[in-house]
Amino acid sequence: MAQGKPPVAVADGLTTRARRNRPLLVVHGGEGKGKSTAAFGLALRGWNQGWSTGVFQFVKSAKWRIGEQTALETLDRVHAETGQGGPIEWHKMGAGWSWSRKAGSEDDHAAAAREGWVEIKRRLAEQTHQLYVLDEFTYVMKWGWVDVDEVIETLANRPGHQHVVITGRGPAPRLVEIADLVTEMTKVKHPFDAGQKGQKGIEW
Repeated sequence: MAQGKPPVAVADGLTTRARRNRPLLVVHGGEGKGKSTAAFGLALRGWNQGWSTGVFQFVKSAKWRIGEQTALETLDRVHAETGQGGPIEWHKMGAGWSWSRKAGSEDDHAAAAREGWVEIKRRLAEQTHQLYVLDEFTYVMKWGWVDVDEVIETLANRPGHQHVVITGRGPAPRLVEIADLVTEMTKVKHPFDAGQKGQKGIEW
């Protein structure tokens, strides 16, 4: 579809190039697998474009290290050593956000989620990255850990040219409304249904 002709003509005064290259808000929802995987695939494309990318993983356990994290962090090192591609930062809520190393071990997930969102807002305001992956962010919105109205306003009015990808089941209707691209992953069959647990290389 990259070279396809859009089904509608839009009289918004933008050139074809300007309309094609405008920053997008992307949502990957649905009950099926592959929401995060698709988002990390976009991060690979962004790296190839030389974009600065920030990945923010919400909900995940500190012990859970997925293959995409290893791959993208390796690509960040390739960029640092050779200049190829773009820089990539990976931040995980369950491991403690990398910008704040607090003493103590109190595990307040809601507070950690709010802290992550505050940092993302700051980066959006400063136009730090060209691509943001907010993995499993729909859950913290649904659970009330972050203010939905604030999230919607911030994303809708973000400055500059910043793409944002949000993953997770049950995205808020208002998030879907303002998004430019929404995909719903639908499960048809899965090995889990037959009692098979996840395996390395497939699920992580």
